[in-house]
Amino acid sequence: MKSLLLASSSPRRQELLKLLDIPFHTFSSDIDETIPPGISPAEAVKQLAYKKAEAAIKSHQESIVIGCDTIVVHNGRILGKPESREDAFRTLSQLSNQTHSVFTGVCMMTNESYRCFYEETIVTFWELDSQDIHAYIDSGEPFDKAGSYGIQGKAALFVKEIQGDYYNVVGLPVSRLARELSSFR
Repeated sequence: MKSLLLASSSPRRQELLKLLDIPFHTFSSDIDETIPPGISPAEAVKQLAYKKAEAAIKSHQESIVIGCDTIVVHNGRILGKPESREDAFRTLSQLSNQTHSVFTGVCMMTNESYRCFYEETIVTFWELDSQDIHAYIDSGEPFDKAGSYGIQGKAALFVKEIQGDYYNVVGLPVSRLARELSSFR
């Protein structure tokens, strides 16, 4: 059996992949994560996951590589990782008392074949006041996360409702991945 390689340095994805009880290694590649205009969120995350897997397979041809990408979408607009405190405040203010989607794309790849899929989870936030938002920003959590929040951390207090896979919002739809992997090998 080929070894498993996670093409991500995300500690959250590594923790989730451990749930599968399959040994794996990690590899992080630097790719251009620019999303072409006009592309759907589902296609965007699958395309980015593919690019990450493709970059990793070049130096790990004896592996099954898993590439992933997660984005947050509100009112048709992709909300990426915040570039500043002001950007994080603006994003979290937009999500206050609103419903948004979290898309994670996953691409499994060997040097012979690949399969990509995505999951979408719907998340609704409670109304947030500026004091809550500033306190969250002061925690430092929002700065490496799409949509400026991590559901598995302090932002759990923002979540009113979730429809779909919780782990997808964290960054890896682990249940779906387990099923896809079993038929991919």
